[in-house]
Amino acid sequence: MTPQSLEVNARNYRWMSRPVVVVCVDGCEPAYLDAAVTAGVAPYLGRIMKTGANLLADCVVPSFTNPNNLSIVTGVPPAVHGICGNYFFDREIGEEVMMNDPKYLRAGTVLAAFADAGAKVAVVTAKDKLRKLLGHRMKGICFSSEKADQVTLAENGIDDVLGLVRMEVPSVYSAELSEFVFAAGVKLMETRRPDLMYLSTTDYVQHKAAPGSPAANAFYGMMDRYLAQLDELGATIVLTADHGMNDKHDTDGKPNVIYLQDVLDGWYGAGKARVILPITDPYVVHHGALGSFATVYAPDEASAGQWIDRIGQVPGMEAVLSRAEAARRFELPPDRIGDIVVVSERSTVIGTSASRHDLSALEVPLRSHGGVSEQRVPLICNRPVVGVSSSRRLRNFDALDLALNHAQ
Repeated sequence: MTPQSLEVNARNYRWMSRPVVVVCVDGCEPAYLDAAVTAGVAPYLGRIMKTGANLLADCVVPSFTNPNNLSIVTGVPPAVHGICGNYFFDREIGEEVMMNDPKYLRAGTVLAAFADAGAKVAVVTAKDKLRKLLGHRMKGICFSSEKADQVTLAENGIDDVLGLVRMEVPSVYSAELSEFVFAAGVKLMETRRPDLMYLSTTDYVQHKAAPGSPAANAFYGMMDRYLAQLDELGATIVLTADHGMNDKHDTDGKPNVIYLQDVLDGWYGAGKARVILPITDPYVVHHGALGSFATVYAPDEASAGQWIDRIGQVPGMEAVLSRAEAARRFELPPDRIGDIVVVSERSTVIGTSASRHDLSALEVPLRSHGGVSEQRVPLICNRPVVGVSSSRRLRNFDALDLALNHAQ
């Protein structure tokens, strides 16, 4: 018998009465949607922003892809689910590692819980780095655009995705990687009609193109057409983002970078500190591994305490916090964020050493994310919502709550 509701990570979710689609648009600064609607290229979004729910929410800081996608599908912050960056320093093994292995996940997903209870669940993500995390212990369909030609029934719950979508595998550095996600979502809804579907894109366009630019408007116009099709198929849609995006360059187009490892080496000697950039992943062409959030591992607690005020005086810094302060303020797991957490201001990014960042592939002035300045994101539903207090601080990880508990 189908349950009326499920409790997942101490939150209750009602069983869906119609198909539910949650969309995470990577890097979607709210201004992108406003500009696309104003330009007339996103008529569907313009309509539902008036007739449905057009809200704003805060994402998780660090405002990076993995922590926020995992927060959305678990319904809780990184302090609970454990994923607080793309990359961290594992003190137990003494190595810097990617945090894209499900072994680092400390909470189950809402998707897996509904699948276990008998719902048909599907996940489509742009980059394969997220697939195993999003699909952890989930019975159903789960694949990425990036590896769509390698799917198997055993591994992904589906085969011949290219035949279904009728698109070639796109380049990982393209708008088409995200379009494949939307096209696949529509085809799955037409042919498999999942009860619950999660679609997650890539921010390739947002790293290169500002709100209202031709490339950005083309992207959101494309997205608008697919969302309209999902609506026509009867789905409740909630759209949010993993983070916003801002210019991180000066008036000449040169990146505003604090090379923090170089700074600390100059102050305290080479190798005394270890700076970790949680934005780091295999896809650095469009951001050069430069974001507005970093963690610092000091030799000991005494050093960390003494360094905080001095780091805070570096031009371009917005906040420099101890481990305990950062874990409390940003709801992060304290054992995975180093001794000091550093956040730069809106137009500045943080690097390690200048010699370790290859910026030659940046074709346009740097746009990136990671800080508090990229925390505001859209939270939009294609149906009116009820029972949401005007005083409530909405988060992007309230998307499933909005879709299942409040959408009409």
